Amino acid sequence: MFKRLRDALERALAAATPPPDLSEIAAQMREAVIEQKAGLRAIRESLEAAERQLEAERAQLATAERRRGQAEAIGDAETVTIADRYSAKHRERADVLEKKVAAQREEAALAERDLAEMTKQLQEAARRAPAAGQASAAEAWNSLGAAGMDRPETDLEGEMLKSRLSRVEREAVADQKLEELKKRMGK
Repeated sequence: MFKRLRDALERALAAATPPPDLSEIAAQMREAVIEQKAGLRAIRESLEAAERQLEAERAQLATAERRRGQAEAIGDAETVTIADRYSAKHRERADVLEKKVAAQREEAALAERDLAEMTKQLQEAARRAPAAGQASAAEAWNSLGAAGMDRPETDLEGEMLKSRLSRVEREAVADQKLEELKKRMGK
């Protein structure tokens, strides 16, 4: 019983809900693209930091191996043992960082592909949005016409005349203010 009532309410709500507006969808897509760009920037910064860590770890590994070689050359067994331990530690860290860098490079490539796809979809939506807006405006005027309301024609000459008059009025006001300023200054 409640299921039927719930289904009826959902159908009524779905019927009353207007379809999504293309400009609204485009705005949401723009926000998603901006977020994706910010995320990609963060991934790249993290990748650069991991690459710097990897280079530092490789340098420490090289130093430990060089010291081991020097200790071996002079016959210092204790330093050789310590250098082996440090070499193993730095080698292990370098291996982990290499995997991390590889994973972050793959993640960056994936994010770049996603961003390119999202940008393409946004551009497509932007191309469709004006056409959809023009079509809906035409539909609105058609429905108003069917209801008996005429569409007002655009009066280009009237608009240009208004523009000229407003400019002339602005110039007259400016001239009047200039004259008042000259009188106050005594010229």
